[in-house]
Amino acid sequence: MNVQQEAGADTEALEVWIDQDLCTGDGICVQYAPEVFELDIDGLAYVKGAEDELLQDRGATTPVPLPLLTDVVDSAKECPGECIHVRRVSDRAEVYGPNAE
Repeated sequence: MNVQQEAGADTEALEVWIDQDLCTGDGICVQYAPEVFELDIDGLAYVKGAEDELLQDRGATTPVPLPLLTDVVDSAKECPGECIHVRRVSDRAEVYGPNAE
Protein backbone atom coordinates (compact mmCIF):
# COMPACT_ATOMS: atom_id res chain seq x y z
CA MET A 1 0.00 0.00 0.00
CA ASN A 2 1.40 3.41 -0.96
CA VAL A 3 1.23 6.66 1.00
CA GLN A 4 -1.78 7.90 -1.01
CA GLN A 5 -3.78 4.74 -0.30
CA GLU A 6 -2.83 4.74 3.41
CA ALA A 7 -4.01 8.32 3.84
CA GLY A 8 -7.14 7.88 1.78
CA ALA A 9 -5.80 10.58 -0.52
CA ASP A 10 -7.14 8.75 -3.56
CA THR A 11 -10.58 10.07 -2.65
CA GLU A 12 -10.13 12.70 0.07
CA ALA A 13 -8.37 16.03 0.33
CA LEU A 14 -5.63 16.39 2.93
CA GLU A 15 -4.25 19.43 4.74
CA VAL A 16 -1.17 20.01 6.87
CA TRP A 17 -0.40 22.30 9.78
CA ILE A 18 2.52 22.83 12.16
CA ASP A 19 2.37 23.22 15.93
CA GLN A 20 4.98 25.96 16.44
CA ASP A 21 5.01 25.28 20.20
CA LEU A 22 6.73 21.97 19.39
CA CYS A 23 8.81 23.07 16.40
CA THR A 24 12.56 22.72 16.95
CA GLY A 25 13.50 24.73 13.86
CA ASP A 26 15.61 21.95 12.34
CA GLY A 27 14.20 22.67 8.88
CA ILE A 28 13.83 19.04 7.84
CA CYS A 29 10.34 19.82 6.56
CA VAL A 30 11.71 22.58 4.34
CA GLN A 31 14.29 20.17 2.92
CA TYR A 32 11.58 17.63 2.06
CA ALA A 33 8.87 20.00 0.79
CA PRO A 34 9.99 23.62 0.29
CA GLU A 35 6.80 24.24 -1.70
CA VAL A 36 4.75 23.60 1.47
CA PHE A 37 7.01 24.61 4.39
CA GLU A 38 9.26 27.56 5.18
CA LEU A 39 11.36 28.71 8.14
CA ASP A 40 10.57 32.23 9.30
CA ILE A 41 12.87 34.80 10.87
CA ASP A 42 11.86 33.44 14.31
CA GLY A 43 13.53 30.13 13.39
CA LEU A 44 10.27 28.16 13.34
CA ALA A 45 8.61 26.36 10.45
CA TYR A 46 5.27 27.41 8.98
CA VAL A 47 3.09 26.19 6.13
CA LYS A 48 2.72 28.27 3.00
CA GLY A 49 -0.51 29.33 1.32
CA ALA A 50 -1.59 29.23 -2.30
CA GLU A 51 0.28 32.43 -3.18
CA ASP A 52 3.46 31.14 -1.49
CA GLU A 53 2.79 33.38 1.54
CA LEU A 54 3.76 32.26 5.03
CA LEU A 55 0.69 31.38 7.12
CA GLN A 56 1.64 32.48 10.61
CA ASP A 57 -1.71 32.21 12.39
CA ARG A 58 -1.78 29.50 15.04
CA GLY A 59 -3.18 26.30 13.54
CA ALA A 60 -3.10 27.63 9.97
CA THR A 61 -3.53 24.85 7.45
CA THR A 62 -2.69 24.45 3.79
CA PRO A 63 -3.81 21.80 1.30
CA VAL A 64 -1.38 18.97 0.60
CA PRO A 65 -0.85 18.81 -3.17
CA LEU A 66 -1.08 15.17 -4.25
CA PRO A 67 2.30 15.25 -6.07
CA LEU A 68 3.94 16.37 -2.79
CA LEU A 69 2.11 13.99 -0.46
CA THR A 70 5.05 11.63 0.00
CA ASP A 71 7.41 14.53 0.77
CA VAL A 72 4.97 16.03 3.29
CA VAL A 73 4.45 12.64 4.97
CA ASP A 74 8.20 12.03 5.10
CA SER A 75 8.68 15.43 6.73
CA ALA A 76 6.06 14.53 9.37
CA LYS A 77 7.73 11.19 10.03
CA GLU A 78 11.25 12.66 10.29
CA CYS A 79 10.40 15.81 12.24
CA PRO A 80 12.34 15.75 15.55
CA GLY A 81 9.76 18.01 17.19
CA GLU A 82 6.85 15.81 16.10
CA CYS A 83 4.96 19.00 15.23
CA ILE A 84 3.70 18.32 11.69
CA HIS A 85 0.10 17.17 11.41
CA VAL A 86 -1.45 15.81 8.20
CA ARG A 87 -5.20 15.29 8.35
CA ARG A 88 -8.22 14.66 6.17
CA VAL A 89 -10.19 17.81 5.43
CA SER A 90 -13.56 16.05 5.62
CA ASP A 91 -13.40 14.85 9.23
CA ARG A 92 -10.14 16.44 10.45
CA ALA A 93 -8.78 12.99 11.39
CA GLU A 94 -5.00 12.99 11.58
CA VAL A 95 -3.52 10.45 9.18
CA TYR A 96 0.18 11.29 9.71
CA GLY A 97 1.87 13.01 12.62
CA PRO A 98 2.03 12.58 16.40
CA ASN A 99 -1.72 12.09 16.83
CA ALA A 100 -2.30 9.76 13.86
CA GLU A 101 -4.51 6.76 14.49
